[in-house]
Amino acid sequence: MSDKPSNVVEARSGLEAQQAELADRIARNAASDGVHATAIVGLGLIRASSPSQPIACVYHPSLCVVVQGRKRAMLGDEIYLYDPLNYLVVSMSIPLVSQIIEATPARPYLCLRIDVEPRLVNELLVQLGAAAPARANDERALVLARTDAALLDAVLRLVRLLDAPADAAVLAPLALREIHYRVLLGELGRRLRSLCESDGPSQRIARAIELLKARYTEPLRIEDLAAAAHMSASSLHQRFRAATATTPLQYQKQLRLQEARRLMLVEGLEAAAAAHRVGYESPSQFSREYRRLFGAPPRREVAAGSRGEAGRWRGLRRPAAAPRTACTVPRACDPARTRRSGRQSAPRPLCLAFARPPSRRAVRFEWITR
Repeated sequence: MSDKPSNVVEARSGLEAQQAELADRIARNAASDGVHATAIVGLGLIRASSPSQPIACVYHPSLCVVVQGRKRAMLGDEIYLYDPLNYLVVSMSIPLVSQIIEATPARPYLCLRIDVEPRLVNELLVQLGAAAPARANDERALVLARTDAALLDAVLRLVRLLDAPADAAVLAPLALREIHYRVLLGELGRRLRSLCESDGPSQRIARAIELLKARYTEPLRIEDLAAAAHMSASSLHQRFRAATATTPLQYQKQLRLQEARRLMLVEGLEAAAAAHRVGYESPSQFSREYRRLFGAPPRREVAAGSRGEAGRWRGLRRPAAAPRTACTVPRACDPARTRRSGRQSAPRPLCLAFARPPSRRAVRFEWITR
């Protein structure tokens, strides 16, 4: 008689025990809602006690493991669901819309984020040998995979070190190395490898993105981006859209508008001054694009900030330096369309940062929780 069913039950029980311990340790080290830095460099903890509005933001290269609750990320016309059964890998900076869809005070959304370290990936690739070339459908910069026991065990040992600071200095780098190793061996290894390909397509697009982030206030010249990426203009446009589900111009526009909103709500700038600061020459064009992205005109945001709502922005930084600028965009989703892989197909047009929100109500800033 085969013992395969009992082995499956035992494996599932082991995963649930690991997730329960992770949830307990993250909840203790992230006692309040928000994004929490830790003593371990490259590890961040996230907690939320209620579902959030959809948030337009920029994700940076990282590994996100949900321990409790559920979240979705919308990129182009694709929807990615990640929960304790799936983890997310982001291989380059990309704009998208994310939303926590399952969280309560009794069972808050708990997630940990680990920054992808290219140096570690390169060292591991030398030991693992040459990788197979990436397939065409591997171009997307955001991908999901099933969480397995080996990866979860490495993540759990890393989180345990938060309660053993004397050991963390020596053992945390080893745990982080193993986590990168497990991801490289898993379903998403190709995407992680592409991050470190010498002058590969992903590296070229990443260079174009870094140039956009550094010079987003300047007029966009596609020829400059193409030269930085060592690609033709047409090839850059095609590859950029394949990786980020948007165009370079739309990417720049989102960075500008997010920074303008931060300037108004945090630094108290008037709309015209904020528009000029981020590179707009026409206040009317700024107002139109701002309303199209955020669902409310700039003057309403300034008025909201004067009533004290800017306090929600405490701790947010410039979008070119950190991914914590966030805005809300209404979005509907049909859970019945979920695929087995954890991704959903969405009806067009998707309400991304570059599409007109279906609701015209005023929107609010929230903590970005990746």
